[in-house]
Amino acid sequence: MITYAKAAAKLRSGAHIGTKTSISSIMGKVMLAIAPATLFGLFCFGWPAIFLFIVTLSSALFFEACCLKLAGRPIKSTLFDGSALLTAWLLAMTLPPFAPWWIGVVGSGFAIILGKQVYGGLGQNLFNPAMLARVALLISFPIEMTTWANVSPLFFLGSPDIMESWRITFSSIVPDGITGATTLGYIKTECSQNRLLSDILKDYSAVANFFGWTRGSLGETSGVLLAGGGLWLMQQKIITWHIPASLLGTVFILASVFHVIDDSHYVSPFLHLNSGAMLCVAFFIATDYVTSPNTPTGQLVFGTGCGLLIFVIRTWGAYPEGAGFAVLLMNAATPLIDYYIKPRIYGRDRHGKPLEINK
Repeated sequence: MITYAKAAAKLRSGAHIGTKTSISSIMGKVMLAIAPATLFGLFCFGWPAIFLFIVTLSSALFFEACCLKLAGRPIKSTLFDGSALLTAWLLAMTLPPFAPWWIGVVGSGFAIILGKQVYGGLGQNLFNPAMLARVALLISFPIEMTTWANVSPLFFLGSPDIMESWRITFSSIVPDGITGATTLGYIKTECSQNRLLSDILKDYSAVANFFGWTRGSLGETSGVLLAGGGLWLMQQKIITWHIPASLLGTVFILASVFHVIDDSHYVSPFLHLNSGAMLCVAFFIATDYVTSPNTPTGQLVFGTGCGLLIFVIRTWGAYPEGAGFAVLLMNAATPLIDYYIKPRIYGRDRHGKPLEINK
């Protein structure tokens, strides 16, 4: 008979697999994935957008450094892990390109201080910091956050005459009927006046929306670049398909059903998927490790809930875009999802009871 002491002496630690993955490498790949859509937005909206982007990112690093200093934590290693930079980058992508500079400063401060550091820093926050700041700015400064700029491509070299000809060319791609607002905002305003959807969208260009030649937030206009970056993150195994597929699939199914029932009042599913922050949220924000569920099943529930809320807010809510509100509401539900949907522990059944070993 083997005694307990002899059995314990024979125990060895389990095998572990090493990996080169780190916080900075993950953040770097996400920033690399959103870089094409961001550069396209900066090109489309010119120097004001570039200035706002720089101010937003630099102020986020400043607030991060101040918080780390006050908390007595190492600044160098934590400041440059990429988390604060990515938070500010995602926030900047959701801002109107011609928003005043202080919007970027206030938003970064809100995201870093109240959205991240108050909870204890990276990995502790309940809500996505970028979306928390975006919603706070939208509620606090509705005029600055809903003033949209025409597409005015940036050219570093070229005469004013050449630039003006390009502006005329590109502005002709964007329908005159929606030059006063984004596509979703224009639909929301005109539908409230009981206009038929077919009349509202008679000049709507799906191609212009897909490639990004339209009004919108700084980095959310080009659907093709956002989708490409998201698919690359899947290929790199930084994110999984569960949240993007369930979110986009839910919106697509709901929009299809209501569009078939009454196409004069409910927009097509393709317009839903290709407008506003839909693709940016599906691939880059809702998939945040900290604020989304841990299990694949939980992620499917999370994505479905986000899609449902986005469609409801867009269709019947007061705001034309519901992505930020949807993500925050589902962030609050994440602990509940993780509580009820847990992975099976090795050696136990799905109810948590130890498995019986046949003797």
